[in-house]
Amino acid sequence: MTTRSPVQPDFSRQLQNPMLLQAAMAMNENRLHDAEPLLRQHLKADPFDVAAIRMLAELAGRIGRMKDAEALLRRAIELAPNFVPARSNLAIVLYRQNRAEEAIAELETLAAISPNDVAHDSLKAAAKGRLGDYEEAIELYGSVLDRFPGQPKIWMSYGHLLKTVGQQAHSVTAYRRALEIAPALGEVWWSLANLKTVSFDDADLDVMRAGLEREDISSEDRFHLHFALGKAFEDRQQAEPAFHHYAEGNRLRAAELETHERNVSRHVAAAKALFTPEFFASRAGQGCLAEDPVFILGLPRAGSTLLEQILSTHSQVEGTMELPDIPHIAAQLGTIDQWPERLAAASPDDLRRMGETFLERTTIQRKTGKPFFTDKLPNNWIHVGLIHLILPNARIIDARRHPMACCFSNFKQHFARGQGFTYDLTDIGRYYADYVDLMAHFDQVLPGRVVRVFHENMVEDSAAEIRHLLDALGFPFEEACLRFWENDRAVRTASSEQVRRPIFREGTDQWRMFDPWLGELKAALGPVLTAYPAVPAI
Repeated sequence: MTTRSPVQPDFSRQLQNPMLLQAAMAMNENRLHDAEPLLRQHLKADPFDVAAIRMLAELAGRIGRMKDAEALLRRAIELAPNFVPARSNLAIVLYRQNRAEEAIAELETLAAISPNDVAHDSLKAAAKGRLGDYEEAIELYGSVLDRFPGQPKIWMSYGHLLKTVGQQAHSVTAYRRALEIAPALGEVWWSLANLKTVSFDDADLDVMRAGLEREDISSEDRFHLHFALGKAFEDRQQAEPAFHHYAEGNRLRAAELETHERNVSRHVAAAKALFTPEFFASRAGQGCLAEDPVFILGLPRAGSTLLEQILSTHSQVEGTMELPDIPHIAAQLGTIDQWPERLAAASPDDLRRMGETFLERTTIQRKTGKPFFTDKLPNNWIHVGLIHLILPNARIIDARRHPMACCFSNFKQHFARGQGFTYDLTDIGRYYADYVDLMAHFDQVLPGRVVRVFHENMVEDSAAEIRHLLDALGFPFEEACLRFWENDRAVRTASSEQVRRPIFREGTDQWRMFDPWLGELKAALGPVLTAYPAVPAI
């Protein structure tokens, strides 16, 4: 085994190592299954090789193992504190875990080591935007683009931020500028499609199809182009080519994700077994008693952004974003096999501290001084029991939409991060069924705890539903909530432009034009589909 000191790694020798070169070529060609054993074999012989550690971290990040990537990168930095690529990668990994403050701290360190780096400055701007410091973020992007106007991905990121703050026309201009530089940059085409307000002309379709014919584009560009073309053909009411492109985009995206054991159903079963009326009764009055949070949960694409927009128009409620903090707290309880026992053993002080931790971690997102704030992370439905235990006075809203409309909307929506269940119709259907199952359980063991809003009802009679929602939450009615589209707050989700106009009805049954291809989804939903809006008997 190599005994070289870890203090001064020999970078030049590392770059000449045949095994590392093979691994690098495999990663460049997206053959991650070939690269990983090469890197692990090399590191077994030379555990101090920071270049190899960084490469393995990059591989872990590309398949979604962010915790592994972070641990590897911190090890590389421990061995070589001035190793810029590792610290740069760490900043990216932290950002992708919604830990923007920590990412900025790493970027500040990088600025002293490697000043005026365009990638670092761009990431800092994105992180500032993530924290809600939009003016500073826009200034940073402007500064970067003044110095480096030929960077298409920075124009793209700038467009993302402009979209978030409601400057749609400027965001389209930024996206189009990116495409002038890099016509096959798939994410930009998808970003334009994802505005839900841009119609592609024949020339646009020709450019996108030409991009797909190129052999030198990345798999990421390729699946983004497929999703964008799917939206383009759907807008033209051409269901068959639209579905083909959606399906191919999903297939390519799924191929990049690490295959996980399906844990959602196991989690639901464990939660139903643990969270009984007796369990909750014995812990009544425990946890942090603050009333500040309003959780909006369910599935993505179920109307949660609309509900947040309505509530954030109220004088007492601040709309924040999809916050990562409940999943972070849940992760501290361990794996699916560990958390029931650990949560059952949690003391009143433990539960109170977890609730206080949530409030502390979310403080940075609160900018207005309003007494209440939203957390609209949809996937928090799986943590309703935890939320009730640690924040018993928090409000919880279940945003629910027709299973076919909701599930297919997820299938045709490419999510930048997370939501790995959305790339397969069977997986989506099972996930929706699990969600309905668990929420029905909480309706039984905590009657009235969760306020449910059906999207179809909100579309049909928004005024009545808004009044009902505010009343159910204990908020006084305010006329401004009926004009929610006049609220100019920043919105980060895929529905950002939709909630900036009055409620529209045209998308409610859009899935029906794709009905011939949705048999797998219907089968996976099973009785949940036929029972809607009720739920199958438990």
